[in-house]
Amino acid sequence: MSWLLLSGSLILLLSSGAILGAALGLTGMLLLHFQAHGATPLAITASWNMLTDFTLSAVPLFIFLGEILLASGISKRVYNGLTPLFSRVPGQLLHTNIAVCTLFGAVSGSSTSTAAAIGSVGYPELKRRGYKPSMVVGTLAGGGTLGLLIPPSLALIIYGATQNVSIGKLFLAGILPGIMIAFAFSLWIIVRSKFGDSVTPIAKDRMDWSEVRRGLLEIWPLPILIFFVLGTIYLGIATPTEAAALGGVASVALGMTWGDLNFPRLWQAFKHASIMFATIGMILIGTVILSQAVSLLGIPRAAVEAISGFGLGPYGILLLIIVVYIVLGCFFDGISLLLMTLPITFPMVISLGFDPIWFGIIVTLLIEIGMITPPVGLNLFVISSISNNDVDLTSAAKASLPYWLILLGSVAVFTAFPGMILWITQLM
Repeated sequence: MSWLLLSGSLILLLSSGAILGAALGLTGMLLLHFQAHGATPLAITASWNMLTDFTLSAVPLFIFLGEILLASGISKRVYNGLTPLFSRVPGQLLHTNIAVCTLFGAVSGSSTSTAAAIGSVGYPELKRRGYKPSMVVGTLAGGGTLGLLIPPSLALIIYGATQNVSIGKLFLAGILPGIMIAFAFSLWIIVRSKFGDSVTPIAKDRMDWSEVRRGLLEIWPLPILIFFVLGTIYLGIATPTEAAALGGVASVALGMTWGDLNFPRLWQAFKHASIMFATIGMILIGTVILSQAVSLLGIPRAAVEAISGFGLGPYGILLLIIVVYIVLGCFFDGISLLLMTLPITFPMVISLGFDPIWFGIIVTLLIEIGMITPPVGLNLFVISSISNNDVDLTSAAKASLPYWLILLGSVAVFTAFPGMILWITQLM
């Protein structure tokens, strides 16, 4: 009966056009009232505890940090500084898109912010230089997903805060997978530039190492910002929330002195961040109510027992969960999908004996896949709009397919070899 009420109310409310947070919260309230003998006051307690959680306060701060970086034009300086480094590598400046997305992801924490910031600089520049537009869009859409995995990741912060998993360990665990995927993206660019039709202009000049050195020296403030955000956490100087606050202050200072940030742009960044967090906060409240209901009723445990009856082992059940995430990623944005599914999938996966740190990285990779999966892949929409529809959504999806396959392949690799994720956390 609980499963019927859970699935039926979610389908009815979501199909009616209800806001996702309201649909999740109302479903949780129905379960608490009708299946948990009127235990609806628990929803109020759970919501209050979540909203007053110190760790969760890092979320609006990191959103604000990303908006400041987007408004300050720092991405343009970083892009121009790294451009000379890849001028003679096969694929040339397409590698710049991946490298800058990786660096920008190390301070922004958001996939769409990374894609928008780097895309607004990279697409016009590379199109002007004669690069194939669809290839440029593919690198930007794929590279933008790295903002959701490479620390500080908004997805990992929300995952850790809502599921009581160490955010510091999640950040550590995300470093190597993020770097490996970035290298895999660049490897594909090299292979693609060597075979098939030309995607880059012919490189005529020899690499000027003095220009490379000048370019790298121009981006010296960025490592300082990365230290404020990540270094303080890894050294035990600050909690993630305190590091987010330090990063916000540092980003304002750098934006005012090194970038193009001014007070009107700062106010716009604050407004955009407030609206974004209000949206996420509504979903968080709905999620915590639903999570309270499903845990109280033992729905995840019942689901594992029911699926186990089909003779599927832990990895068979995990495969079903991965398929569900990929399918739902076609219709929901990453953070909404994460919050909507964790109340059920997290206890299921943990009860099967999988590590919560490992699952945090895997589920982040799965929602990254959704960011470049049509019809709702947000990165595809962002980059397609930046190109002024020179590359339509269908073409952008086709161009992103190799990066989609790389992300899916990384899920398989990290599932087969979980130590690649967990080794660094085991040293702590």
